Amino acid sequence: MSNPSTPRKISFVVYFIGFTAALAGLLFGLDVGVISGALDFIKKDFLSELNPLQADSRAEFIVSALLWGAVAGTLMSGFLSSKFGRRKTILVSAVVFVAGSLACAFSPDENFLIGARFLLGIGVGVASFTAPLYLSEISPQSVRGSMISMYQLMITIGILIAFLADTWLATYATFGGQTGGHWRVMLGVIAIPAAIMFVGVLSLPESPRWLFLHGFHDRAKDVFRTMKLDETEIAAEIKEIEESSAVKQSGWQLFSQNSNFRRAIALGIGLQVIQQLTGINVIMYYAPRIFELAGFGDKTEQMWGTVLVGITNVLATFIAIAFVDRLGRKPIMYAGFITMGAAMATVGVLFNSGIEQHPSLGYPAIGALLIFIIGFAMSAGPIIWVICSEIYPLSGRDLGVTVSTATNWIVNAIVGQTFLTLINSIGGGNTFLLYGGLNVLFIIFFILLVPETKGISLEAIERKLMSGKRLREIGR
Repeated sequence: MSNPSTPRKISFVVYFIGFTAALAGLLFGLDVGVISGALDFIKKDFLSELNPLQADSRAEFIVSALLWGAVAGTLMSGFLSSKFGRRKTILVSAVVFVAGSLACAFSPDENFLIGARFLLGIGVGVASFTAPLYLSEISPQSVRGSMISMYQLMITIGILIAFLADTWLATYATFGGQTGGHWRVMLGVIAIPAAIMFVGVLSLPESPRWLFLHGFHDRAKDVFRTMKLDETEIAAEIKEIEESSAVKQSGWQLFSQNSNFRRAIALGIGLQVIQQLTGINVIMYYAPRIFELAGFGDKTEQMWGTVLVGITNVLATFIAIAFVDRLGRKPIMYAGFITMGAAMATVGVLFNSGIEQHPSLGYPAIGALLIFIIGFAMSAGPIIWVICSEIYPLSGRDLGVTVSTATNWIVNAIVGQTFLTLINSIGGGNTFLLYGGLNVLFIIFFILLVPETKGISLEAIERKLMSGKRLREIGR
């Protein structure tokens, strides 16, 4: 690739490819966000005979079923994307999205719904693995961080759309003579954008790096030409791919034989644990409950509160897109951790100050919550995915991204399945203080172990990693 310091106009084709592939993130966000508004109505239909603690416990299973399905989807994604290609695997995820969404909408009981959400989670897991991988392999180096951040932006837009749709369907829409509470429509309508994504991805090229690794050298060059790269740039790209793929090892062979690759795997696992333990998804999955704890008892207020969370999440993601390839990954992450830690601690202190007795504290608590959202959306949300797509050698990238993404979903599921339990056992304030403290600790991890990958080619990162350099030195 040409020197990243040399400005070069990026073709519209590149952005079209990036946007279409990032639609997988939109579906990801829709499925993550929709359960927040639907959960109370599902509880009324399926869990009304249980006491509140039992109902909360079963609700956690409904939330986390999608997340455990995503673990399964991620684990099979490495094989699928390696065997059949990145593009075809994204198409598979779109089909599963459609089937899973419709199954959720027509669920006759709680157990069927849990199974349907597990199926839907498989599609989410496949997409969350393959789309960032595809984007990292097809994006020009100068805009790679921004292109992968676009995937995270689409997740936030999907969450916002889900929150808006939930609010309308929960309070205003009328179907069959009933106004509000249409959780089946909330879950089923996601089949429509999934079908649109399927059609869009049909027009995308395969990853040139995957093509080259599988012997389709001319097709790989054609993809670069489609992206309007000149012949000098194409030759540089092919040379770097040839060098990085000279060692013919599978991911598992590389893992068993090379300690440097194992270090990268450990780093990817740590990064994904950190992203989930920031506490973001307790807000995304249980936003109405948090607003209720903050003193907003009216259902309409709670639903519009979730919309405010979604809007903040979308807008703050533009900060990452604007600066990830200018300032670098680590400076933005440090700012994000400080912001998230301070905001979560503030929420915890306000909740422990007795919001029920002092309702006026609810407004600064929600304000701090929104500041936390800004901190996450501008840092850990997109940038963890960026770094995890960059740190693995090409011959082991499928396994590396599989392991790190599966870790994300496992920790995500644990967080989703324990939040209500934590609130019921140690209280809302202490739960938020716990997450606030973790964000401060994560700064140390980044200082000691995480490299700055801004402006460095994937192949250069690989050379430094495999030569034995310390993890924080494999970037700039």
